[in-house]
Amino acid sequence: MKIAIASDHAAFEMKEEIVSYLKEKKIDIIDLGTYTKDPVDYPDYARMLGETVSSGQVDYGIGLCGTGIGMSISINKIKGIRGALCLYPSMAELARKHNNANVLVLAGRLMGYDLAKWTVDTFLSTGFEGGRHQRRIDKISNIEEQN
Repeated sequence: MKIAIASDHAAFEMKEEIVSYLKEKKIDIIDLGTYTKDPVDYPDYARMLGETVSSGQVDYGIGLCGTGIGMSISINKIKGIRGALCLYPSMAELARKHNNANVLVLAGRLMGYDLAKWTVDTFLSTGFEGGRHQRRIDKISNIEEQN
């Protein structure tokens, strides 16, 4: 499994924690930054992350910002991306099962490290159920194509 990860300055410390955690688990990581706490704009990192995921270079993406809201809004502008802001493991499980989310978005200022790791683990270990949910994913893809 290969994962790309990106954050703004507000979630830099959590990104670093998640990167270390995933490396310990022997998961291949592409760290797209940011690499310091210096202020940056989350849409720039959302674009890099979304394009990396949509191009097929990685299996999934993880995006972080302070609340997760800005990253979530921005990442979902990229064609083929289904980014889900998940504050709890149950949200990550349903995002994968029902929405076939390919980017997990976390809130660096609203979650502790342990909760974030649990949420990441749940996201990465849950599959898409397909079935009736595929019809909905197809409708999302149709919206992208029409706009």
